[in-house]
Amino acid sequence: MLPQEIIRRKRDGEELSAGEIEGFIAAITSGGLSEAQIGAFAMAVRLKGMSRTETVALTLAMAESGDRLQWNDAGRPVADKHSTGGVGDNVSLMLAPIAAACGLAVPMISGRGLGHTGGTLDKLESIPGYSIAPDHAKFRAVVRQAGCAIVGQTASLAPADRTLYAIRDVTATVDSPPLITASILSKKLAAGLDSLVLDVKVGSGAFMGDRTEAMHLAGALVEVANGAGLKTSALVTDMNEPLADAAGNTLEVIHCLDVLTRKKAGTRSEELILTLAAEMLVQAGLSASLEEARTAALKALDRGDAAEHFAKMVFLLGGPSDLLERPSAYLAVAPTIKPILAPYQGYLTSCDARAVGMAVIELGGGRRQPSDRIDHTVGFSALCPLGSHVEENQPIAFVHAADDIQAERAAKAFLEAYTIDQAPEDRPPLVLARLG
Repeated sequence: MLPQEIIRRKRDGEELSAGEIEGFIAAITSGGLSEAQIGAFAMAVRLKGMSRTETVALTLAMAESGDRLQWNDAGRPVADKHSTGGVGDNVSLMLAPIAAACGLAVPMISGRGLGHTGGTLDKLESIPGYSIAPDHAKFRAVVRQAGCAIVGQTASLAPADRTLYAIRDVTATVDSPPLITASILSKKLAAGLDSLVLDVKVGSGAFMGDRTEAMHLAGALVEVANGAGLKTSALVTDMNEPLADAAGNTLEVIHCLDVLTRKKAGTRSEELILTLAAEMLVQAGLSASLEEARTAALKALDRGDAAEHFAKMVFLLGGPSDLLERPSAYLAVAPTIKPILAPYQGYLTSCDARAVGMAVIELGGGRRQPSDRIDHTVGFSALCPLGSHVEENQPIAFVHAADDIQAERAAKAFLEAYTIDQAPEDRPPLVLARLG
């Protein structure tokens, strides 16, 4: 069937056959479709949705569009985690080395920023020399030696997703459950995992703002993944404020280093990291209970084992050997850094986290077009968490920008994203549900 007929049928809400989906994905892979056709298909799926059968077919077609990795020589369970995306969500940078320090092999294939959310690869590229695109032999060697490797898709791994991923980012089709499901799981199936833990975000900074929608997406992901033979569970977690106390590529790397070297502890992001690590260890059969697994993960942090695995991964992938010891020697700083002052005293009660993410993009820390270059240094740091009591003119964050004009514009947007009330409000729990 002609590609335009498949687009028309989905536009009109008809169910596509597995053969039609496979043919369309094959055409994406071969370069036989224009960006306009791919964007039109993505929009049709975004508006009309897909049945579970269609979503499975799309996922499998994308997974089979390129190579599939094998880890027969890993010598340990092969596991991974994936987040649906949020603001200040740099969990992968710390979780992968923690899991590796606890006995897992973690070949983590990550992506760039989508929409208002930051991308793990963009964060890692703020580290000089770090290669996000090693060949398969190098990828395998790093996982074997460091226990983990966080890289991007190679040209031969789920190539259809690589193309579709970039077009979704600039066509307002990011928040489509079938496309999210197929994008995530096609890469994970192609990566040859034994088990997978998903972090499905919900809230103002997530692609899913409604809890019912997030639960539906989590259920679809778990059902499709397990149906395809990949042992998978999902946590639905709160994203109504930036997860880390930073938003921006280099700034989130600095936050990661501070957590791994124990300069920061007891934070909301650390709580989620330990929860996800425990889930991974139990699912892989390395711990008998979540409590036991959490204790093991915390010990890996406190002993410095996780930091050691992170440092080894960075070095083996081309980064500096002493990044943890001398981060300021390698991580660039924005020309302008200014405090963002509370206009009056009160409690931080709510946050439009999406607006914070968009402010980072406006600073140059994200993309409007796939070809845009990123300024890794810009963003926000030292964010006060929701629930904090602040005084008038107290800094609630710092803006990092290319110049004073951009800093002032971003600071204004940041302040507009937060609500200050005279009475505190309860924060939602970090983990809202578990599926699988």
